[in-house]
Amino acid sequence: MMTEYYDQTIRNLQINGKSERTQECYARAVRMLSDFYGKTPDCISEQELEEYFLHRKNVDQWSPNTMRICYCGIRFFFQHVLQRNWHILGILRAQTEHRLPAVLSREEVRAIFQRVKTFHNYAYLSTVYSCGLRLHEGLYLQVADIDSKRMMVHVHRGKGAKDRYVPLPGSTLDLLRRYWATHRNTRLLFPALGRDGKGGSTAETPMAKSSVQGAFRRAKFEASIRKQGVSIHTLRHSYATHLLEAGVNLRVIQKNLGHGRLETTMIYLHLTNKGREDAYQLINEVMKGL
Repeated sequence: MMTEYYDQTIRNLQINGKSERTQECYARAVRMLSDFYGKTPDCISEQELEEYFLHRKNVDQWSPNTMRICYCGIRFFFQHVLQRNWHILGILRAQTEHRLPAVLSREEVRAIFQRVKTFHNYAYLSTVYSCGLRLHEGLYLQVADIDSKRMMVHVHRGKGAKDRYVPLPGSTLDLLRRYWATHRNTRLLFPALGRDGKGGSTAETPMAKSSVQGAFRRAKFEASIRKQGVSIHTLRHSYATHLLEAGVNLRVIQKNLGHGRLETTMIYLHLTNKGREDAYQLINEVMKGL
């Protein structure tokens, strides 16, 4: 029965336009609820649902972000799969969490990359950083996404199913060409290589997420990076911060990252002193003659 509910949930989420990542998170939230009570979710009462939310919040002390995924996934399931119109589903609100993301310096990024053991992981991580990509956006890049004439990358598997073009640095294009020559897959840029490392040319799926995450963690550890919250996604935050420090307009960074709202991109203003330093120098120059 749970398998049927899972399949129906995934179908409804796909129809709703949710990304694969969101589908996984929402389905997991429902599965955890079912495991908690040891029964299928259709047998769970509204009172039990309320007690479950309070337990996760007050006893397990889940973070606001984790609670938000829990609320959204379970609410979607009960409203759109079981078609329950319960009061509890209408009052769910997770506290907004305002945390600044971790950012690596350019030297720290280089230190990590220098300790990546394999060429395929190095090529992948370098592309993610130099183009400001999300983890899955990099994994699912295709050969046809690279526009070498315009020096752009077409990202059409982005968050919220949004397409965008991002600038492709010349050094990254050279790196991708050298890496592609090692596997020559006609479709995927980062194909799964197989256990013998020779299956890239015929692979139908990209490299495993766990594989590149493990490679990044090992390189980070060997580079003695001890900052909290540093992951592959930190490369994207670092990309935005480094562009801002180099003087790239915030609107351009917003477009490159695929942010729908400028306010989302403005968080990077809190991660650098560059703007404040420049402003201080400019104010001094303007006021020098007084």
